Amino acid sequence: MQKFTTHKGLVAPMDRENVDTDAIIPKQFLKSIRKTGFGPNLFDEWRYLDHGEPGQDPASRRPNPDFVLNQPRYRGASILLARRNFGCGSSREHAPWALDQFGFRALIAPSYADIFFNNCFKNGLLPIVLPDAQVSRLFDEVLAFPGYGLTIDLERQVVIQPQGEELAFDVQPFRKFCLVNGLDDIGLTLRQAGKIQEFEARRLAQKPWLDRKLAS
Repeated sequence: MQKFTTHKGLVAPMDRENVDTDAIIPKQFLKSIRKTGFGPNLFDEWRYLDHGEPGQDPASRRPNPDFVLNQPRYRGASILLARRNFGCGSSREHAPWALDQFGFRALIAPSYADIFFNNCFKNGLLPIVLPDAQVSRLFDEVLAFPGYGLTIDLERQVVIQPQGEELAFDVQPFRKFCLVNGLDDIGLTLRQAGKIQEFEARRLAQKPWLDRKLAS
């Protein structure tokens, strides 16, 4: 998992409440057995005017020119500004995969659905919670100033605005530790690789029959 310490990026505004996971990555794209390739279909039903199916070439699709992520001023955005209850709906982990693979590194919203919130941390995506008033002010500034960017300092737990004002946010210490060190659940387990190998060697010495192969 990619480490997250400090990130500076362009902000894109998603000015809708209750954006659910089926909007983030529609159900037809869950057929894939891979963990990659979901970025082109992020917000598929909003980004395109035609219906999308797995395996289609994005270049052959009809983009919706009115959708925020298709507007040139937000091209390359890596911070998504959203409204209340972002990521509600079904618990598909594909939602943070799609956001990450599209290029987003952090989200800012007043609240998130619990399972989506947890899945973001497990996949290297930082979901920041700020009060409604601060989020609304950020929306105003993003819309007023093309090229509006923010700097996120996870170690200090602040969002730094272009004029230098800092907005503090909370993050659970263990989640922060995992993001700063780039550790997902597998990475956390592999930190104990030496102890795991010692246990396996000791168990095999005590119960050698466990190493026997079944006859084919």
